[in-house]
Amino acid sequence: MKIGVTPWDFTGLNASKLSQQAARAESFGYDSFWLPESHFNANAIPDPLMLLAAVAAATDSIRLATTSYLLPLRHPLQAAEQVAVLDQLSCGRVTLGVGRGYAPTMLKAFDVLPREKRHMFERCLLVMQRAWSGEPVSLDESAEQTESVVLDPLPVQRPHPPLWVAAFGPKALAQAGRLGLPYLASPVESMATLESNYARHAASARDAGHDEIDTVPVMRTVFLTSSEKQGRDLRAHVHSQAQRSGRLAADADVDDWTIIGDRHLVSDRVQEYRERLNVSHLIVTRLRINGVDRAVVEASVAKLLEVIV
Repeated sequence: MKIGVTPWDFTGLNASKLSQQAARAESFGYDSFWLPESHFNANAIPDPLMLLAAVAAATDSIRLATTSYLLPLRHPLQAAEQVAVLDQLSCGRVTLGVGRGYAPTMLKAFDVLPREKRHMFERCLLVMQRAWSGEPVSLDESAEQTESVVLDPLPVQRPHPPLWVAAFGPKALAQAGRLGLPYLASPVESMATLESNYARHAASARDAGHDEIDTVPVMRTVFLTSSEKQGRDLRAHVHSQAQRSGRLAADADVDDWTIIGDRHLVSDRVQEYRERLNVSHLIVTRLRINGVDRAVVEASVAKLLEVIV
């Protein structure tokens, strides 16, 4: 199982601070460094590829990844170019998690009708894949004779960087399976929900004639504590914080969407994910915990691989 991580300090995301965290993650032994995409909120990350370009210059081997590069907001040829440039810049280290977006205000700001976002997502993705193949891309498919363009540069990774689909809901899961692409699970869904989601995704892929998809990535809050008591206290704190934010159902169990505790608990829970979901990639995320010093968070990040690899 490969282990990735998101930044643990989102205050002042300048190139130096972000690159330092990625370089630290690389030195700890993490396989990948992940950024989300968000718009019009505090600490937004509207352009994760630009930030990852800074990370590329400060690292050598860690993969550079997005959890949700939002395709309906972008022109497919420009998106294909930008991803290809980052893959060239990083010598072939990009993993592209793609998504549709869900925030109504964001979709309205970019003139995306919610009922059309799934179609726009798929059209954008298919045009990007065609462009990455190096074949001409028609500029007007409805005309008998039309101009076309050829992408240059192409990605280092052929035919393109790995593509994962961030999906939430039955239609999105079915679409990801039909496209034959791995499903990147949300960081707040329960184990039982994930089992159901992966089964739905696998069934959709089989129905579409695809081979078994053996890439099974999961994002989770993972925090290594120094004692069992500290783990109990921190789980209660994280649960209360998440409930106040409105992200969870009232009856949600913190242990259903986090892995927080001492080395024995963390090791046992990660093994459970391996056995029940056959997880291939674990992405350590949601590390911004109010009231917990950033040095303590980094200490957990530094020691975590000793326990779960």
